[in-house]
Amino acid sequence: MRDLIEYDELELDRIGDEKTAFFVIISDIDDSFNFIVALMYSQLFNLLCNKADNKYGGRLPVHVRCLLDEFANIGIIPKFEKLVATIRSREISACVVLQAQSQLRAIYKDNMDTIIGNMDSRLFLGGSEKTTLKDLAESLGKETIDIYSNSVTKGNSPSFGQNYQKLGKELMSIDEIAVMDGSKCILQLRGVRPFLSSKFDITKHKNYKYLSDADKKNELQIETLLSTKLKIKPEDQFEHYDYEIPGDELAAIKVVNT
Repeated sequence: MRDLIEYDELELDRIGDEKTAFFVIISDIDDSFNFIVALMYSQLFNLLCNKADNKYGGRLPVHVRCLLDEFANIGIIPKFEKLVATIRSREISACVVLQAQSQLRAIYKDNMDTIIGNMDSRLFLGGSEKTTLKDLAESLGKETIDIYSNSVTKGNSPSFGQNYQKLGKELMSIDEIAVMDGSKCILQLRGVRPFLSSKFDITKHKNYKYLSDADKKNELQIETLLSTKLKIKPEDQFEHYDYEIPGDELAAIKVVNT
């Protein structure tokens, strides 16, 4: 752990100055080190907010968008419910991706509603978790339907009757949302009524040919980009150690960066 965080190789303070792609890849099985990622995000938000205020007058020159996929698996980001309410004014946004809304409540407890309330848009791609479906059905609202009913009474003096009334019905019930077509999604934007839309066909995107789905040759080989060799900078400070083996013969010199 000490070796992992001994050197600053991320340079988080440079994000927001220029266009940058920064990937954080963690295991979806072993969560032993997820707390490091959570601390990294907390430090990232604090650094960017301070830089926006002290260097750029309140707004970063390049918008920073955090795509937090599998948000429930990265651990608790300290004071995230407060951060999502303040980072937007600094040109920073967070896209929280969850399998189910209940995952957010399990991690952030009562702060879940605060986090959701600070999201300008909500995109539902499908699912069957009851809490998510119930909340979505309520937010969709109701529609007005017309009901006509006819009655017939038979006998010596038959009679006929017709009744007409207006009733309110949920725009989409829980069971209707649960079986929603997989090619459809529901998008909710602030200030706009929710609407049903078709999902975008990624194969029709002009840059689809660059993905590994289109050609396996485009697959990223992360091993070719990783290096365990320490990069020494001129301003780094060191502790220098000389040690000898028996016989007074100089064996090696070990340099350790502090």
